[in-house]
Amino acid sequence: MSRWRPPSGERASRYVTAEGYARLQREYDHLWRERRPEVVRALAAAAAEGDRSENAEYQYRKKELGEIDRRVRYLQRRIPSLKVPPPPDDAGRVHFGAEVRIAVDDAAERCLHIVGADEAEAGTGRVSVDAPLPRVLIGARVGDVLVFQGPQGEQEIEVRDIRYPKAQTVESREGP
Repeated sequence: MSRWRPPSGERASRYVTAEGYARLQREYDHLWRERRPEVVRALAAAAAEGDRSENAEYQYRKKELGEIDRRVRYLQRRIPSLKVPPPPDDAGRVHFGAEVRIAVDDAAERCLHIVGADEAEAGTGRVSVDAPLPRVLIGARVGDVLVFQGPQGEQEIEVRDIRYPKAQTVESREGP
């Protein structure tokens, strides 16, 4: 999965949708409670087979465990710092969490869902609030025509529709 990352030196925003927060929490729980113990058991079994330097299963499981531990450490630091913003007061403007239908240079319409950096998936239209296009869209209303300097050069973007998914709440937890 390719995620947009801010230029080096900038940190990704701490905002996340309630759905994204729940997904990250589920990922952490799955890695810590299910996947990691499975890999540790498989690693121990591979280590018991003898010569570790030529044991491909042992090497593979060791690498896999390192990747899981890296992701777990990231989630342990990231989840407590995330914030789920309340629904906007003015649903007629584009804010974080909006599903926005736009037309670029009067071409075919496309839909974007403005989400946090940890839940962005460009292929599905889930775009990070830190990315250039959502930064231009924030605060716009239906019918606004904005100028966006994109990779293809200057483009006109018309906001056709703004919707907000049904608000969800997040159960507060003490860390991951």
